[in-house]
Amino acid sequence: MLSFLAGLSIGLLFLLVARLRSGARRKALFERISIQPEAQFFSYEAQIASAIANQSTLVDELQTEVDENNRVLQYAPLGYLKIDEENRLLWCNAKARQLLGIEQTDYTSPRLLLAIARSYELDHLVEQTRKSQIECKKEWTLRSISPDPANVLEGPVYPLSGYGIPLSRGHVGIFLENRQEAVTLAQQRDRWTSDVAHELKTPLTSIRLVGETLRNRIDPSLVNWADRLLREVNRLSALVDDMLSLSHIEHRQQEQLEEADLVKLLQQAWQSLEPQAKQWDKHLEYQGPDHAIAAVNSGLIYRMLLNLLDNALKYSPSHQTIYVHYQPSDKAGIQGMLLDVFDCGEGFLEKDLAFVFDRFYRADVSRTRSGDDAISKGTGLGLSIVQKIVEFHQGTVQARNHPETGGAWLQVWLPKSLNRTDADYSVSK
Repeated sequence: MLSFLAGLSIGLLFLLVARLRSGARRKALFERISIQPEAQFFSYEAQIASAIANQSTLVDELQTEVDENNRVLQYAPLGYLKIDEENRLLWCNAKARQLLGIEQTDYTSPRLLLAIARSYELDHLVEQTRKSQIECKKEWTLRSISPDPANVLEGPVYPLSGYGIPLSRGHVGIFLENRQEAVTLAQQRDRWTSDVAHELKTPLTSIRLVGETLRNRIDPSLVNWADRLLREVNRLSALVDDMLSLSHIEHRQQEQLEEADLVKLLQQAWQSLEPQAKQWDKHLEYQGPDHAIAAVNSGLIYRMLLNLLDNALKYSPSHQTIYVHYQPSDKAGIQGMLLDVFDCGEGFLEKDLAFVFDRFYRADVSRTRSGDDAISKGTGLGLSIVQKIVEFHQGTVQARNHPETGGAWLQVWLPKSLNRTDADYSVSK
């Protein structure tokens, strides 16, 4: 009798546990699916049937939304590719096929992206985006080649911008933009600027010579007017020279670089500006190594340093210090040098930080102390020239306000050696 009762108790216990587990599974199922409030009073079977109907409706709505998004992407003016975790092409729109020369492919059997589109820069952008898990951007010149080794044909060559977006499960989305129109417009603008500068150079020289001659022959009461004329002519001449320099840098082709001491070039640039600095009791404080050797174009780097120091002089108050720091700095495994130039002025306006490297950008005159007005005003091209020189050397430049001094802070990173693969490399954008 006791054995029977013990067996019955164990059986009932197992039945209770089974029912509790079944109830827990049903509860978990109901939590995952949508149950209408009025269906809660129905049987479990009716509740499940109602939930399945609701889920089917939701799936249909989501599928409709996915189809609409795919239709938008299919006819978007930008190229779009979706890459899986193994770098296989899952889907791309018509614009991407046009840009990369991809034939209609069967997405049910994905193939490696490199086997379809021969662009190592694109493959690198995919890897970079997946590894960093942040939005990445890359610009390069696409030289499309037929993937058929038996029939190698070169396609069109044009500049591309790629934007990588990390997706779930290691997937990556890539937007592609053809920059050919923007590059063509920039080249036309640069050509027009260069032509105008060349046309202005000779008459400005003639006007300056006439002004200098007249200054010594006119009534002393009119000398101030002659001086004002000469100042404006000199300012216009400086503007023309900067425009020509900018055009020359932008269209400079690859050339043999030489090892140069960046610290020595810095000293030479400061010596050129020292008379102005002494006039307003401004000093240079250098912190860094005694020598910093890098493969550069010495003339361009000297001009870059001259413009950086000149900018700091213009916007730093009298009796203040201009700080220059050099230090070794590696970026993405590439050895380089980091240059910091900052002053004690009022810094850049926050709204202008994104535009300080634009051509003819001029700081608000209120940033310059009235006592420093004797220092010649800039042309608005100094930092544009700095940016182009840095780009020529495959470096980077940033503008900020220094957290300690509050003044303008320009930070330049330059590689110690250049790694160019294009024989016709140019910084023209």
